[in-house]
Amino acid sequence: MASTTVAVATHARLCNWGATAEEGVRQLPGDEFIFDADSATTRAVTISAPREEVWRWLVQIGQDRGGWYSYDWLENLFGLDIHSTHDIRDEWQHLAAGDQVRAAPAGVLGMKDGYAFRVARIDPGHALVLRQQPPEHPWDATWAFVLVDDTPDSCRLLVRSRSKRSPGLTGRLTWIGGELMDPIVLVMTRKMLLGIRARSEFARDRRLRRTAA
Repeated sequence: MASTTVAVATHARLCNWGATAEEGVRQLPGDEFIFDADSATTRAVTISAPREEVWRWLVQIGQDRGGWYSYDWLENLFGLDIHSTHDIRDEWQHLAAGDQVRAAPAGVLGMKDGYAFRVARIDPGHALVLRQQPPEHPWDATWAFVLVDDTPDSCRLLVRSRSKRSPGLTGRLTWIGGELMDPIVLVMTRKMLLGIRARSEFARDRRLRRTAA
């Protein structure tokens, strides 16, 4: 019984790394796309920079854009061609609902057209919601990035994923594979959150130094 309790508590912490209990159950942008999710995680980090500053890094994400701010070397072992930027680029500052955010280039890992998310919702300065759903993808899932003011000079970046299991044997096997991959997803997501934080706080410090000069 004790070992089961520890396992459940550990799983809950992994699913909601960095998030408070309240954040884990809070209604967030993107939840409206999958009402009865079979799986949901909320991960978060505090960033000592205004959310407007953080947004400029967040909106750049993508394989052929600003990268994912995670472990590029690991992603590139699989030929994903990720190069996370340390610069703000004007041409990457615009996304709209329906746009693609590419995760893998064409031809990699046997995928003729590569792999991309679709922008399901975007609230500039606040939320970016990416979606995967049939027939392009074998599951229905959302990946939401939400910025919430914490203090006048800091914010919280929340990353929520929600997914719905597809019916049948294929859906069940895909679901099991996804659950087994979650520890890796946690490692990559954690690094991404910390990467965005480091870039945002460095940019804030540089701006403050210029203002004081």
